[in-house]
Amino acid sequence: MRKPALWKWSTCLLLAVCVGAGAADNEQAIELRTASGAIAGTLSLPKAPGPAPVALIIAGSGPTDRDGNPPGMKNDSLRLLAQGLADAGVASVRFDKRGVGASLVAVAKESDLRFETYIDDATAWLAMLKADKRFSHVSVIGHSEGALIGMLAAKAGNAKAYVSIAGVARGASTALREQLATALPAPLAKESERILAELEAGRTVANVPPELAVLYRPSVQPYLISWFRYVPSTEIKNLKMPVLLVQGSTDLQVPPGEAELLHKARPDAQLVMVQGMNHVLKEAPPDKARQTDTYINPKYPLAPTLVPAIAGFLNKVAKD
Repeated sequence: MRKPALWKWSTCLLLAVCVGAGAADNEQAIELRTASGAIAGTLSLPKAPGPAPVALIIAGSGPTDRDGNPPGMKNDSLRLLAQGLADAGVASVRFDKRGVGASLVAVAKESDLRFETYIDDATAWLAMLKADKRFSHVSVIGHSEGALIGMLAAKAGNAKAYVSIAGVARGASTALREQLATALPAPLAKESERILAELEAGRTVANVPPELAVLYRPSVQPYLISWFRYVPSTEIKNLKMPVLLVQGSTDLQVPPGEAELLHKARPDAQLVMVQGMNHVLKEAPPDKARQTDTYINPKYPLAPTLVPAIAGFLNKVAKD
């Protein structure tokens, strides 16, 4: 799991949608207008005429943009996924989250941030796509932290199907606790545990060591409290639609065991383990040094079985 998103949001209200021309022949700019500013996205369309299934693609944590790129990195994982799906007959929308890229204006004070705002935005996109006659069915694809957002939005928006890519099964506080236990010196690890326990109980903490302020500063604590309430392995049981769990065997950020735990919680889900796929959906060996270039260089293609697995699942669901 990546570090928590430590940036700013505000409450989302669907007001309007704006569509414009995009750079690629099969892509259009699409915009979700909210009370606090526009959220910008890209609509990728198949070449075949007629209503097509459409998937909302939700990026991972932090300031990751619609194409799957964190600041200073460019792997274009989600752009390549959208293009591959369009070639396979599945439309998609991917978007810059609030405070990211072209959605920078749709943001308020950091202290207003709540995890539910992610869910509200995704649910608003789903409602907009459901009202669009170009699409036959609307599904959700979530990557990494976006898998939990997508899971909750799929339920709220009554999506046709749900796809998790590199989604975690355990709660965010559990994963964060494990990461920090070995990464911090003993005194700071003890302080981190004290703070985590308070946040898990729904209480903010005034006394935060400077060394831990980037994670636990007061303005971000309400967001963390709201995020920690959700446990994916519990929430996935509430979904009433078909579920596909996709996991890369060489993912160094989300280990394959997370997908197996999700599958255990939802045994009727389809589990696809993509051999040799890392966290940014590229073929890579299980070696950190040799994976680095796939995070920063978009020349690497997606793992070859990824798109067929997702497109096959979504096209089948659309026909059922």
